[in-house]
Amino acid sequence: MGSEAPLPPPRAAVLNGGAERAAALRAEPGGVARSRAGRHPPTISPPPPAMSQRRGPPPRADMLPEIAAAVGFVSGLLRTRGCVSEQQLQVFSGALREALAEHYKHHWFPEKPFKGSGYRCIRINHKMDPIISKAASQIGLSLPQLYQLLPSELTLWVDPYEVSYRIGEDGSICVLYEATAAKPVSSYGMLTCKNQMMLGRSSPSKNYIMTVSS
Repeated sequence: MGSEAPLPPPRAAVLNGGAERAAALRAEPGGVARSRAGRHPPTISPPPPAMSQRRGPPPRADMLPEIAAAVGFVSGLLRTRGCVSEQQLQVFSGALREALAEHYKHHWFPEKPFKGSGYRCIRINHKMDPIISKAASQIGLSLPQLYQLLPSELTLWVDPYEVSYRIGEDGSICVLYEATAAKPVSSYGMLTCKNQMMLGRSSPSKNYIMTVSS
């Protein structure tokens, strides 16, 4: 008679053998069980934190109308030349609004509207104002293009309760926005940046072309 086939090991032996192999895997260096292919299981990295859409704190509410008037005026100058699309104007307006809010946040004094007027003034005098050029760079406008699209002489005063501008050295001062202060304001610094420019002129004129009252 031929030799008989070996009997399979008892069930208990199979279970014990599996437990021993699992224990051996856990005992490998590093304490990490390996997969059947001999590699560590993949590590899933946590997702990166969501980026905030807001670049900075919102502008102060008490300067929003004045900034809106200044931004609308400069954007309107670009629009009249017809070389900038409406989508580009929206991007430019948003960038200029954000830049002005950042520039003015520590230099805005509703109780003393004339204080800091020179700092807040936007000026083009054959040299482009850096705030405008920075905003224009967001839509790909270069300095030579800006000089072609904007007046070579422009002064824009952005003060609490009033926004006004003058084009040219001898042009009239035109008011874009005007509001009444809720409380009496101080006469601090009555000799403002605007008044200094008008010194020596016998009868400085002021035209109200877009007056907004509050």
